[in-house]
Amino acid sequence: MSTTQQPPRADSRTPAEQQATAKRPAAVRYSTWAFEFYRSALGKKYVMAITGVIGMAYIFGHMIGNLKIFISPESIDAYGEWLRESLLYPILPHQVALWGIRLVLIAALVLHVHAAYALTVINRRARPVKYQTSRDYIAADFAARTMRWTGIIVLLFIGYHLADFTWGWFNPGFERGSVYRNAVASLSNPVVALFYITANLALGVHLYHGAWSLFQSLGVSRPRFNRWRRVFATAFAVVTIGGFISVPLAVLLGIVE
Repeated sequence: MSTTQQPPRADSRTPAEQQATAKRPAAVRYSTWAFEFYRSALGKKYVMAITGVIGMAYIFGHMIGNLKIFISPESIDAYGEWLRESLLYPILPHQVALWGIRLVLIAALVLHVHAAYALTVINRRARPVKYQTSRDYIAADFAARTMRWTGIIVLLFIGYHLADFTWGWFNPGFERGSVYRNAVASLSNPVVALFYITANLALGVHLYHGAWSLFQSLGVSRPRFNRWRRVFATAFAVVTIGGFISVPLAVLLGIVE
């Protein structure tokens, strides 16, 4: 018994539809718009700018709080207690607002560091040939060229500062809640005070370039505004770091004791 072989069925699709189907992947990966935007160089620049603004706001507020040490021991100790226990209380339970701020700062720091590293990798891949020793540095100022190193110094300083004043690992006779006493005990050591001053100077250089470049990263950059961007960056860095450095200097000089 013989069977009759049926001719192949003609494909009724248009050539364009056949080509689209052939190129369609077996599985389609979906992702959010925010993630796709962050994967781009522009997205990373935006993330660096936004997280930089968050960091700048916190640093400036932290500097203002530190200056309470010049009022009295009770003043800065009460300020520390308010931050730990009474911030937005009774709207929120004790320490909820503080931990919310901490989580935002941690997330901002992680994203800032990752975006900076990723942009560095992208730039290196775009320039496979290294610059020669005669590279022209006229267009890039000192702050821009040292951003990587000042960033590393600031990260190390954050770790030490937390271990010194928050966890008490490096603070002699650490007393939780005694902000004034812990600050004087730590900064009375000239080596520690010098480290704080040096780290804050590195932070100032980092802040200066960050405050200058964040407008450009956000697309707010026009030649007629550049002068005011420079003034803002300089003033912000000088005032903020001047406030921070005044504390270890005051302890070393016996003004705060």
